[in-house]
Amino acid sequence: MQNQNNDKNNITKRSNSTHYKKRNHKALWIIFFIVLAAIVFGLFKGYGAYQKAEKTFNKAYEAGDTNKLRNVSNVISQNKPLSILLLGTDTGALGRHDTGRTDTLILATVNPKKETIHLTSIPRDTKVTVPGDSQPYEKINAAYTIGGPSSAVQTVQNLLNVPIDFYAIVNMGGLEKMVNAVGGVEVNPKLTFHYGAANVVKGQKVLLNGKQALDYSRMRHDDPLGDYGRQARQREVLQKLVMKGMNISSLPRYKEILNSISGNLKTDMKFNDMLAIRERYGNATHHIKSETLQGQNAVFDGIDYEVPSDDELLKITNNIRGSLGLNTFSSLSEAQNQTDDNGNGSNNGSSSTNSNGYSSSNAYSSQNAY
Repeated sequence: MQNQNNDKNNITKRSNSTHYKKRNHKALWIIFFIVLAAIVFGLFKGYGAYQKAEKTFNKAYEAGDTNKLRNVSNVISQNKPLSILLLGTDTGALGRHDTGRTDTLILATVNPKKETIHLTSIPRDTKVTVPGDSQPYEKINAAYTIGGPSSAVQTVQNLLNVPIDFYAIVNMGGLEKMVNAVGGVEVNPKLTFHYGAANVVKGQKVLLNGKQALDYSRMRHDDPLGDYGRQARQREVLQKLVMKGMNISSLPRYKEILNSISGNLKTDMKFNDMLAIRERYGNATHHIKSETLQGQNAVFDGIDYEVPSDDELLKITNNIRGSLGLNTFSSLSEAQNQTDDNGNGSNNGSSSTNSNGYSSSNAYSSQNAY
């Protein structure tokens, strides 16, 4: 990996293309998947609406072709910590043919014994190698565009050296409805700004409806912290949504929640998986921690990227692995010679190819080790 201090002066490795030019994406925050299961499970028990809930989530199910790094059924049955990659797309309805980019990426790890949820935001401009791509590097938000959820999942697995058990993809169409369905979310702004429907004052708590919450979590250019500030607001809205959703107890609200999900969610988690997770992992929603993978700005071929240092990657990797109850590393290179927690060997630094034809090497020469 090249020295971070020299990133801004890197030589051209490929020609500029309008496909890779920076554009103003609609920044997204996404519905935390556990709370959906928690809300639905708790309410249909009281209102006998099991069949409606099951039908809604069965429509959202999409098996995909992701390369699972461990037996997820065993993880759940043994009450072990699990991970869910949450992806927010900018395409509107999921039925559209254009795939779009995932401008929101949050890896959620849920530890039932510690009763904690760990949310890790990954900046959309993070420089990575996308398995199967013809280009030597991309922004991580392009992984989904290139190869769908399987590509996005494997890219994050390679980047952070962690297993991803499930993915959930949410688009803009359902976000506003979801916030409205729970009666809005209360936030405590860290700065004063007016953006779209959001008009907030620093330090003054305010209840936001769906449109306001979207604009509150979307604003970036007037934030001194840029995309990092936006990510913090996305996580704030997400956490408030979780806590508000857990207290929903009315049938009309329940129906609104199901309507907000319909057509706006895709996941490889089955309905029965959600019920099992609610039973075994539900208490974790009361203790939520969050952090962001921090990078340094670097320019390649005239395009801005975020490039995290090895130390930062190691810190985030170990934090996530610790929350999953997996072994941690003293260095990124250590991962190359580790065996996984199930006794399977790593690829020892070589670039291998899985059944989907994706290379397992990544931009930071760190390998999967579980």
